[in-house]
Amino acid sequence: MWAYVTSGSVQELYTRPKAITIGDKQYPANIFELWSTTELQSIGIYPVTIDNTNLKDKQYYTNTDITYTVDGLTVKGTYGSATALALTDVLFTAQDETDGLGTEGEVKSPGLKGLHKEKVNSTADSLLQSTDWYTLRAADGGTAVPSNIATYRAAIRTKANAHTTAIDNAANVDALAALVYDWPVLGS
Repeated sequence: MWAYVTSGSVQELYTRPKAITIGDKQYPANIFELWSTTELQSIGIYPVTIDNTNLKDKQYYTNTDITYTVDGLTVKGTYGSATALALTDVLFTAQDETDGLGTEGEVKSPGLKGLHKEKVNSTADSLLQSTDWYTLRAADGGTAVPSNIATYRAAIRTKANAHTTAIDNAANVDALAALVYDWPVLGS
């Protein structure tokens, strides 16, 4: 990545080589690959380095835009402090309802805990579907559910309950992000 710099400030960013015009001169895209760093800097093109120190997982945080500063003969891009997404559901307020945005008390945006629990329950449902026919057969008066299948199905439900409890107990976004969801395997 490169930046066009004039008077000590970034004017334009180039994420890939492209033909450019600086002043009254046109330059082909291949200057980004053929010219040395010094040659590019002589026309105001500086290499860009990105500092990802403050960049956090987008599933759990809202990251700021990158701020670019000229740092000697390079341009440095840095992220500001990331903001954690809400753990719990954000509800519409009375003012939201007055403004026609939604009904007070209904979910405006789901929280991370609710989204994680939906994922756990969906996974459990998917895992149980392959053996649902055993329970339907038994309910219709057919052959009983084999013990290994009954044990597997109970283990899935137990594990789903344990995962949702762990989600509820997560004290913050980092604790939620650290959770690992393991599932029983049929036949083990």
